[in-house]
Amino acid sequence: MIGMAGKLLKETKSLCPECMRIIEAEVVEEDGKAIIRKECPEHGKFQDIYWSDAELYKRFEKFAEIGGGIENPRTKGERGCPFDCGICPNHKSHTVLSIIDVTNRCNLRCLICFANAAAAGYVYEPTFEQIKEMLKNLRANRPTPPPSVQFSGGEPTLRDDLPDIVRAAKEAGFWHVEVNTNGIRLAKDLDFIKRLCEAGVSTIYLQFDGVTPEPTIKARGADLLQLKFKAIENCRKAGLTSIVLVVTLVKGVNDGQLGDIIRFAAENNDIVRCVNVQPVSFAGRISQEERERWRITIPDFMEAVEEQTGGQIKTSDFYPVPSTLPISRFTSAYTGKEFVKFTCHEHCGAATYVFVEDGRLIPVTRFVDIPKLFGLLDKYAEQLRKGGFAVKARVLAKAAKEVPGTIDMPKAPKGLNLPKILMKVLSTGSYKALAEFHERAILVACMHFMDPYNFDLQRIERCGIHYAVPDGRIIPFCTMNSIHRPTVEKELGVPLSG
Repeated sequence: MIGMAGKLLKETKSLCPECMRIIEAEVVEEDGKAIIRKECPEHGKFQDIYWSDAELYKRFEKFAEIGGGIENPRTKGERGCPFDCGICPNHKSHTVLSIIDVTNRCNLRCLICFANAAAAGYVYEPTFEQIKEMLKNLRANRPTPPPSVQFSGGEPTLRDDLPDIVRAAKEAGFWHVEVNTNGIRLAKDLDFIKRLCEAGVSTIYLQFDGVTPEPTIKARGADLLQLKFKAIENCRKAGLTSIVLVVTLVKGVNDGQLGDIIRFAAENNDIVRCVNVQPVSFAGRISQEERERWRITIPDFMEAVEEQTGGQIKTSDFYPVPSTLPISRFTSAYTGKEFVKFTCHEHCGAATYVFVEDGRLIPVTRFVDIPKLFGLLDKYAEQLRKGGFAVKARVLAKAAKEVPGTIDMPKAPKGLNLPKILMKVLSTGSYKALAEFHERAILVACMHFMDPYNFDLQRIERCGIHYAVPDGRIIPFCTMNSIHRPTVEKELGVPLSG
């Protein structure tokens, strides 16, 4: 045992943040928190907060699901996880969201960024042809090609050919294409947004740290707030209908603005579809005292949202990402087709859908009995798998009768025919079938990416967010940013001059 104090929650493996070797680790309950502890034979003991609320940790643990990975891994298991990333045969989740960094150049120098040319000392910028090959490689995943791709960086809008890259993604078969941006060019260049829209961009993934100037001044080194507002307005003018507000959450910087950010999204729900919060990860060496001062985990986020929305959104309204698997299982069983399955680790993220009516925030859990609905779907999925084609009509008829019973329509937003939407989604698996739901709802989500201090190999093995790189590998998010990024970009980059 690494340490005697605390109740053992699980054993896992992690990284030594000094030498980056794989070491044994354990997650224990202590003082109401889930703590990760580990010991390197050379560099000694380390501990960090894994989840700040052990009871919430255990609640989410009940939703654990192990996926089947992909049938055509690109690398072999030779050095062991996480050094074989590419995807290796050991990986247990297929790609749900794929990411391609189209440049590491940036027009900001943020203190909290893990990817920019100024910090790295070299420029990494794949050619258009390399990007097309990466798109092709991602879509070759079997049995489930990823439906979504995000172009990131650096700042991707520094590439004038970004609309062509978006168009290439659509031609490759991605139906959802995101651009991750700080919004500076979008605020200044309406024509560029129009070109992105014409090319088929689905969503602008907009860096948005708060509703007052202070967070961007502290985190980004400049007052960018009016540029953010202008970028949103320009997206409206260009006819875009989907923006995700991406909040890098830093304790003492913007953790007191979560409620205001959600309310801002509600006021702009004609175009804002999601508030996606990402607690800051630590790059480089940082002391335990500093980590304890700055570390924010998913329960901290949920509790802050409950407090700052006056209880309109509660911690109990949030569910882990794999909780949605019953929808995929039913739809796959009914249609006979493979659909994306969100089998990422139950402690990677939390989310809820929120509707806005008469100025109030109404989480979907207020009018849908989520456990009952998902239980029904799993029951019918099992019947479909056992009965084959002959039982399809009968099972769908049962579902159409019982699913509405999980929805309290008097409490639902006016005009939202959720039973009809659900049945269409379940019987077709169509993304378009969800359009009415997504156009009315705001997804409030938190995804906590790891750093070497809270690194958990069990989470890595089930990661569903993967980077494609020019050498043919497909690398999970947290290993890319904790381990592989410097090597990948240095090998394929060009040194900065001067």
